[in-house]
Formats: sequence, structure tokens, C-alpha cells
Amino acid sequence: MLGITDLPTYLLGTVLIVLLPGPNSLYTLSVAARRGVRTAYRAALGVFLGDTVLMTASAAGVAGLLTTNPVLFGIVKYAGAGYLAWIAFGMARAAWRMWRGPAGEPEPEVARAAADGPAQTEQPFRRALVISLLNPKAILFFISFFVQFVDPGYAHPALSFLALGAIAQVFSFSYLTLLIFGGTYLAAQFRRRRRLAAGLTSGAAALFLGFAAKLSMASSV
Repeated sequence: MLGITDLPTYLLGTVLIVLLPGPNSLYTLSVAARRGVRTAYRAALGVFLGDTVLMTASAAGVAGLLTTNPVLFGIVKYAGAGYLAWIAFGMARAAWRMWRGPAGEPEPEVARAAADGPAQTEQPFRRALVISLLNPKAILFFISFFVQFVDPGYAHPALSFLALGAIAQVFSFSYLTLLIFGGTYLAAQFRRRRRLAAGLTSGAAALFLGFAAKLSMASSV
């Protein structure tokens, strides 16, 4: 069908990949916990658009360009790592402010846990989009994963990539929806428990710093 081979294996692999924790899903969850369902869906749309761009770029051969051009790969890699580290620093600052506050007191600012500034200035769609795009390994991953399920003899391989990408996006968006509604539950807990919010925000900051370190050490091969 549409030049796709071994569809059941692709579906299973896509589910497992989507469930792996990453900066996109973690950021969407943090937005849901801080600012509610509607705003979190803006972040989810940023992830959706970013992944769509990466999939399209992969199919168009950008993955090959990054592989053969170490300088270009390094520029994108370190820009992405720096951006993730900057977000981690903002989360750590927010956690420190919460730790310093009086324990047990409800705090409106708790709902802003993973921001690097006031919630009014944060733009979840743009930030999620940038997080998605500044990840050269994702481009290389998409092309290496998709190509395994495309029939080389099919006359219209672009349709195969389009179908595979659409399936991946459906799974991704469904998973983000689960995270968003789970995040609203966390928001209620955060508003009542400042120290819980501070602890989880510290953990999120550490994860983002880990994502940054992992990306900075990534190679193009």
C-alpha cells in the first residue's frame, strides 16, 4: 500500500519511538502543567510543525547534506544544545525561587515552573518549534528510519514518505494529548504544593541539560 513495506513493524516501532522521553514531549508537559490545556496545544502544534519540517527535509535529502558537511552539522548541533541548555537554566531559576519561598503556601507563580521568564512573555508555539528544528539528529533519524519501510521499486516514493510521516504524526499528537491532560492534573498539585513543584521543575531542568549534553556530543554518522 503506497509503497510501504512491513507496516505492522513500522507501527510498532513508531509507537516505541514516540513513547521515548525527549525535549519536545517534556516541554509540552511543562506548558500544560503551568498554563493549561489551550496553551499546551500551542506547544503541541509547534512540535507537530517542527517534526513535519524535519520529515520533509529528510525526504528532500537534507539528511545527506548534514552527513557530508561536518561544519553545517556542528553549527546546527551546538545551536540546538545551547538552546536546550538555556531552557534548562530558566527552569533551574524558577525552581530556586520556589525553594526559597515559604513551604506549604499556595503560590500563583508555581504554575510557571519551567519558564525562563514571566508566563506572559513565553511563546509556547515558537519555543516548541525551535526545540524541534534545532535537532540535526532528528533529521538523520527520520531518513534512516523511514527508508527501511519504503519499497525501492515503488514509482512514487514521495507518497510513501508522506504516508509514513502522517502515521508518525498521528501517534505523536495522540501521545502529546495524553501528556497535556496529565499536565493539568500536575498543575493542580503544583498550586497546592510548592516544594513538589520545585522538585519536579529541578528534575525537568536536569533532563533538559542532559538533552543538551547528549546533542552536543552527537556525531553526524
